[in-house]
Amino acid sequence: MKSSKSSTQLADDVRSGDRAALARAITLIESRRADHQAQARDLVQDLLPLTGKAMRVGITGSPGVGKSTTIDALGMALIGKDHKVAVLAVDPSSARTGGSILGDKTRMARLSAEADAFIRPSPSSGTLGGVAAKTREAMLLCEAAGFDVVLVETVGIGQSETAVCDMTDFFLALMLPGAGDELQGIKKGLVELADMIAVNKADGDNLKRAKAAAAEYNAALHILAPRSEHWFPPVLTYSALTGDGIDAVWEKIVAHRTAMVASGEFEKRRRQQQVKWMWTILEDRLHARLRSDPAIRAKVKQTETAVANGEMTPTVAAETVAGLLEQR
Repeated sequence: MKSSKSSTQLADDVRSGDRAALARAITLIESRRADHQAQARDLVQDLLPLTGKAMRVGITGSPGVGKSTTIDALGMALIGKDHKVAVLAVDPSSARTGGSILGDKTRMARLSAEADAFIRPSPSSGTLGGVAAKTREAMLLCEAAGFDVVLVETVGIGQSETAVCDMTDFFLALMLPGAGDELQGIKKGLVELADMIAVNKADGDNLKRAKAAAAEYNAALHILAPRSEHWFPPVLTYSALTGDGIDAVWEKIVAHRTAMVASGEFEKRRRQQQVKWMWTILEDRLHARLRSDPAIRAKVKQTETAVANGEMTPTVAAETVAGLLEQR
């Protein structure tokens, strides 16, 4: 990223709510160049006092469930209530080329045209579960720019649900009508993480099936331990197409925030997330050192070859690589 503006000037522009500046700032934090990373750290630290007040909502669901359409409808409803909405949509990256499918803006046609909305698709770049490595920092920048609702859309695969749950206050799982046999395929982990399950496409001929699915999901939740003793995950039906039920979804999100703040669990979760974030950054730094130091990289390659050839166990190899880091 080439920019003539210092991080201080960029911070001022972000504070003013300049969406173009916000986009540049996120590009800066996503850069892998060492000088850009240093600027990004200063930028986020400078803006930190303006962060932390937004509603952070993670949204997941299998492909085809209508995540982007739901976000478009929810975002429009929130703007109608005088909110400013930022959407961080993490796209699947190609494992071979690193390319991504940045089609979210076309699926959020109404929201992307709004002055009080900001949509940022980011390639996941191979990070765990498809969650962009810099999503947390991007979320803070959006808050500093005045967005009071941040929606984080996951790709809905792998362990991305856990990662997004660890950076948001509310985790919404979207499901399709017609539970039936599909109920058997629900990932127990996902249901245990969810603060609410919402069944989409509850309209027309699907309405009856959506209500039946909601009843089955609700029954399933009753045999699992909820994440919090202060909140039992509700199950709602809605239609992203017609907008029916969208307001009820938001009302439950607000009710959850109220319950968590009153119990003290809200601040506790935020503090725990900060610590997890620190460890994630530390792990990334260690991996970066393994990749960036030519001498270490050469020895790691030799160690990998020894493991592949059956000459060294993975356990011994891991100790060897750890020793290389300690020597530097």
